[in-house]
Amino acid sequence: MSTLLHISASPRGERSESLAIAGSYVEALREHAGEVDVSHWDLWDGTLPAFGPDAAAAKMAVFAGEEPTGAAAEAWRAAIAAFRRFDAADRYLFSVPMWNAGVPYILKQFIDVVSQPGLVFGFDPVEGYRGLLTGKKAVVVYTSAVYGDGRGPAFGADFQAPFVEGWLRWAGIEEIETVQFRPNLATADAESGRRAAHARVREIAKTFA
Repeated sequence: MSTLLHISASPRGERSESLAIAGSYVEALREHAGEVDVSHWDLWDGTLPAFGPDAAAAKMAVFAGEEPTGAAAEAWRAAIAAFRRFDAADRYLFSVPMWNAGVPYILKQFIDVVSQPGLVFGFDPVEGYRGLLTGKKAVVVYTSAVYGDGRGPAFGADFQAPFVEGWLRWAGIEEIETVQFRPNLATADAESGRRAAHARVREIAKTFA
């Protein structure tokens, strides 16, 4: 059975455009993929551990071939548990609103927590990094209310999609499909773009199971 983990970075609940589009993907996936085990990780639900001084000390200890101890060991166990929850799926759905040209800080926290040596990546002093999450797939839903392709610099810049997709590929996930809903809410007809985004994500679900 295929397993899908929906990782959502929006705190807006029913008012979230990214969550609504992601919901259309899940609905269509269940229609076209048969049996699929879908779980949802709302990054705002309090289950994501912090990544502070103890966790950083643990990471560097592991990098050096040492075993974390004390508070660092406890932080390391929490990071491993978060990674295992993430790694248990073979398909991912990310719903990512744009915040200040980038991603919500909670998504960056998630990435910092799970991106650990020997788990998400390997490292060789000569060859460099090697992503370990090979064979997995990801669908990413991007939303923004002001920024959009073709708009001038006064409407912002995109550090959202390059960051997310760069991290996915760095982690070893090469099969990525994306959907964007980027209306200029001050001037544009948002509804036509909304319909197009929901239609697009449903099309992806037909072939990306």
